[in-house]
Amino acid sequence: MLDIKFVREQPELVRENIRKKFQDAKLPLVDEVLELDRKNRAAIQEASELRARRNQLSRANGPLFGKLKKAEGEARDAIQAQIDANMAAVKADDERLLALEQQESDCAAAIRARMLQIPNIIDPSVPIGPDDSYNVEVQRFGEPLVPAYPIPYHTEIMERLDGVDMDAAGRVSGNGFYYLLGDVARLHEAVLAYARDFMIDRGFTFCIPPFMIHGNVVEGVMSQTDMDAMMYKIEGEDLYLIGTSEHSMIGRFIDQILPEDSLPQTLTSYSPCFRKEKGAHGLEERGVYRIHQFEKQEMIVVCRPEDSRDWYEKMWRWSVELFRSLEIPVRQLECCSGDLADLKVKSCDIEAWSPRQQKYFEVCSCSNLGDAQARRLKMRVKGADGKMYLPHTLNNTVVAPPRMLIAFLENHLQADGSVTIPEPLWAYMGGKKLLTPKK
Repeated sequence: MLDIKFVREQPELVRENIRKKFQDAKLPLVDEVLELDRKNRAAIQEASELRARRNQLSRANGPLFGKLKKAEGEARDAIQAQIDANMAAVKADDERLLALEQQESDCAAAIRARMLQIPNIIDPSVPIGPDDSYNVEVQRFGEPLVPAYPIPYHTEIMERLDGVDMDAAGRVSGNGFYYLLGDVARLHEAVLAYARDFMIDRGFTFCIPPFMIHGNVVEGVMSQTDMDAMMYKIEGEDLYLIGTSEHSMIGRFIDQILPEDSLPQTLTSYSPCFRKEKGAHGLEERGVYRIHQFEKQEMIVVCRPEDSRDWYEKMWRWSVELFRSLEIPVRQLECCSGDLADLKVKSCDIEAWSPRQQKYFEVCSCSNLGDAQARRLKMRVKGADGKMYLPHTLNNTVVAPPRMLIAFLENHLQADGSVTIPEPLWAYMGGKKLLTPKK
């Protein structure tokens, strides 16, 4: 969410940013915000003047009551008339003041509702384009290979390892769920544990957050569009299941003042994630690719504004380092303006190589949200000079094992159906270096 002062002073820049994100339907919001802001400030000014006059009239009646006790006849009547006139004016001002306070409240709510829809100002380096087909490949890491033998669909690989039961999950929970079994389930947990320790070794504090959050936290950490498309709400409760641990991890700082010397906050969190995943999906998005429930290791940074660019670079590079340590080729893809969620200043995807599809697919997403989440959540930092400012927030996937497992199994599958385990995971797999097919 933008600062109202910024919208007031730079309305054309806000409009141009909306155009760059190909959201022209939102352009009227800027004029609506400006008009509501004008009315709101006028109401605040008038209310301030009324309070000052009311106080002045109330003070004026004090001496008049003293004179009234001593006065007689016409003098007494004149003083009483003045007191009555002052009290009538105070009462009239009180009624007008109530109306103005209601106007202030209504305008503030209307302004916030519109400001929540206006996208954040994107970084100048973001490529301009209407959708993800305009995303730009920046760099590749590792050689993408296609073996001489065929690579089956990922659930088929898992089934040969006796590691997945989609049919039972469908009977129990419906589409978009799965049972992981045996070595595949163990591999799932090994990847999470390795990712956790990978980030701890880089100075991050491990955290397990709440898996449900209040509606005001949801509003603070994500756009309304994303909220409606992703979040599951608990019926009869002001609680939502998290779509990623970033939601509750950033929400941890709601209404908090952080001392500057506590920055940066570098946290890595484990959680299950729950997503509606609405809409029709193609052949490549069945199996465990697009699902309603999965687990993830996340990295979150809260930092000074001047440091957020450096943290952004570090964070996506750690994702590359982790995947390469597991011998999976990846590439970095810069997200274009139309593919950025409204709160994001800049974002990139890390995509893993799929030998079966002979193309890359998304496994991590790194985002710099500037001060948008901090402003929504009223997170503040108290600087050494005593002044308050808003921190920047960033997040990035360390690993989300369902998609990581797809990349892992395809890239480590051997001609005989076995799957090799790279050295970093041996300790997490009880020393096992090879998974052999059971079927």
